[in-house]
Amino acid sequence: MKVYRNIIEARNIPHAVVTIGTFDGVHVGHQAIFNKMKALAQDIGGETVVVTFEPHPRQVLNIDGSNLRFLCTPEEKLKKIEEFGIDNVVVINFTKEFSRTPSEVFIKDCIIDNIKPAYIVVGYDHHFGKNRMGDFDLLNDMMKKYNFKVERVEAQNVENIAVSSTKIRNALATGNVKGANRLLGYTYSITAEVVVGNKIGRTLGFPTANLELPREYMLISNRGVYACLVDYEGKTYKAMANIGHRPTIGDRREDNPLVEVNLFDFDGDLYGKHIRVRFIDRIRDEEKFEGLDELKAQLEQDRDKVYKLLENIKL
Repeated sequence: MKVYRNIIEARNIPHAVVTIGTFDGVHVGHQAIFNKMKALAQDIGGETVVVTFEPHPRQVLNIDGSNLRFLCTPEEKLKKIEEFGIDNVVVINFTKEFSRTPSEVFIKDCIIDNIKPAYIVVGYDHHFGKNRMGDFDLLNDMMKKYNFKVERVEAQNVENIAVSSTKIRNALATGNVKGANRLLGYTYSITAEVVVGNKIGRTLGFPTANLELPREYMLISNRGVYACLVDYEGKTYKAMANIGHRPTIGDRREDNPLVEVNLFDFDGDLYGKHIRVRFIDRIRDEEKFEGLDELKAQLEQDRDKVYKLLENIKL
């Protein structure tokens, strides 16, 4: 997949089939758009082009303020888009000045004059341009004048739920990782560096990899204990993770949650390494125990439950 940071560089893409959006999470709805694009591109001998934005427009426009959280980093988003078979990505630098571009001007000056699309494919609720005034109807009005075609992909439903990034964020915020995974179409994960902790888990027989969390805008699932899979150096390990503030130990601020991961059947030094933690299911809330002995007894129960949840997963 080719990545262009300047839209002028994308001028020579043949018979381009284009979509436009932020694509946070690259969920089932986004994947349906990509599949439509790939089918169209195959029919006309063209290439698929995703036009997206960095930073995320909500960051620049300060929408949602301190509650702003995203499902993936910009790097993870590009990797996911590539995994779903897109040929080209154009990354537009989103600024406050750019946000004032009228919808028709954006389509004409940015998309048509540079990429010259054969098709523009959009989702059922897609809006773009200044004040999000551009939509499918505007594209329909413009297509005859500028010689391209428009296709709209309708809402994708999973168990009678219309898929959206907001619904996935809400599911993760309550710890419903199974529901989030169904809407994503894959397992939600975070990739982070392992840092030195206080090593209390090791003294309890549950050594943990403490993660340096990604940037402040990344969404971390709700506090609790989770069944997980951990990917490291080409191998996958079953694991359990705790997200929270370690109330029994009492060494974490409320605004500074920690992710601790206990890898099963692993013996090695992970400090300074990056691991990917894939969240499979949530098994309980985070709790405060009377002491370390009570905490250890609970961790043993947690491990047994996680083993059972993951027993049918082949590594």
